[in-house]
Amino acid sequence: MLLLIAHSRRARQSLRNVCRAHEETVVQQFGRVALLAETEFGAFQALRLREKHADAIQVERTEPFNEFETVRPAVREAATAYEARDSPAVPYERFASGTSLLDPAVMRDSEL
Repeated sequence: MLLLIAHSRRARQSLRNVCRAHEETVVQQFGRVALLAETEFGAFQALRLREKHADAIQVERTEPFNEFETVRPAVREAATAYEARDSPAVPYERFASGTSLLDPAVMRDSEL
């Protein structure tokens, strides 16, 4: 998919207009951000917006997040355990302290 981010008021308006006029190309839109289908027509729309608004339109190519390929099992186990906690107000750092769950500092420094 193509991720478009509008960084100015005029760019946001143009992005909204493209999304309204070409709904079949839009995967999803949320305010100043839109996901377009990764087709030549989607690329055409992204490039014409960037041509019109220069750096006020950011275009990125995305790929779906596959947690089973990208994330090691310990991270998924920590997320599952944390969401099953008894007290929803306990921060993860305190929840994981003294357990075999991953340390949040280690996770912050570890790239996917």
